[in-house]
Amino acid sequence: MKYAICQELYEGWEWEKQCAFTAETGYTGIEIAPFTIASRAEEITAEQRKQIGSVAQAAGLDVVGLHWLLAKTEGFHLTTNDLEVQKKTALYFGELARLCRDLGGSVMVLGSPPQRNLLPGITHEQAMKNAAAVIEQALPFFEENDVVLALEPLARTETDFMLTCESASNVIADFNSPHIRLHQDVKAMSDESISIPELITKYKDVIAHFHANDLNLRGPGMGDVDFLPIFQALKDTNYQGWVSVEVFDYTPGAEKIAIDSIEYMKRIWEQVK
Repeated sequence: MKYAICQELYEGWEWEKQCAFTAETGYTGIEIAPFTIASRAEEITAEQRKQIGSVAQAAGLDVVGLHWLLAKTEGFHLTTNDLEVQKKTALYFGELARLCRDLGGSVMVLGSPPQRNLLPGITHEQAMKNAAAVIEQALPFFEENDVVLALEPLARTETDFMLTCESASNVIADFNSPHIRLHQDVKAMSDESISIPELITKYKDVIAHFHANDLNLRGPGMGDVDFLPIFQALKDTNYQGWVSVEVFDYTPGAEKIAIDSIEYMKRIWEQVK
């Protein structure tokens, strides 16, 4: 199993410290939220990109890719009827794809609930068409930079669009592209009517990335979710991607969250048959 962690957890830490601590704790990958570097992807200079990648590499880490793609940005939306906003959003995905490539990453997780929520007067059917139109315009950027856009279903408490693995897989099927795949998240999948192991098994052919967390918004092992059947399903389906820790409640502190999460995951992985 390949373990990574989402680095916005380390709020206020220098990049060198983030990488050093992540590696010392036992992770081999680090996942980047672009807003922790700059407000817009194009503001991150070539020199900064080179430095970020080289520091991670020197620490023995792979930069997995990007998530929170549209967080803390303005003027972008996935499901809008506005053709100009659709175009701007697709072009920005292109900027993110170049950033992901330059940092050494290969996957971009599309969550960003505020920028996908249904706008007034737009039906879910129209929103699906609009989202597909944005992704279609951005697809050449993903292909050019050899980056995967991983669509992330989210819980009903977070958004009203693309709530299930099935809805995301329908979009993926329309494109039939290795650059448009599925992202699965434990917290989000807990909101579905199908169990997490069943979802992993059912969508094993389209999954590209996986986030480990708990319903209490903390790391794996820090809440009530039992990861043994989840990890068993990942093994049984021969999942080869990253398991990346993403948390939303930082109260215990970055060090404790990072350490406890990976210790729990490694302990559970040892129990997998």
